[in-house]
Amino acid sequence: MGGMSGNHVIRGSVSLPEAELMWRFSRSSGPGGQHVNTSDSQVELRFDLARTEALPEVWKRRALERLAGRLVDGVVTVRASEHRSQWRNREAAAVRLAALLAEATAPPPKPRRPTRIPRGINERRLREKKQRSDTKRGRSGRDWG
Repeated sequence: MGGMSGNHVIRGSVSLPEAELMWRFSRSSGPGGQHVNTSDSQVELRFDLARTEALPEVWKRRALERLAGRLVDGVVTVRASEHRSQWRNREAAAVRLAALLAEATAPPPKPRRPTRIPRGINERRLREKKQRSDTKRGRSGRDWG
């Protein structure tokens, strides 16, 4: 991996703007030895979705709508503490944020157009149902006495 380039691509040519990412580091409750108690390896990454200029307007509206439950004053927060090193947690947090935004800005799926069932298939199904019911009717044993 190169330096902190910060281009975690969201989609197409749009990527996370390094300048707009707010990082905060704190002690992690994750794995580690004695050293972990003194190092700030937990990473909290905040991104001001409401005020960003990096996203196309449409995407921004879409993301604000879909992430409404996660936002605090228009800011989305991602935490990472699964790695022992702050550096790897930063990577993890940035990747997670990029994935979150990619999902939140994705265009809505096309509406489903119901397909018509060909007449032949429908008729065959009805024929088979009738045959089956005749078979079962024949089993009821009324005329067997």
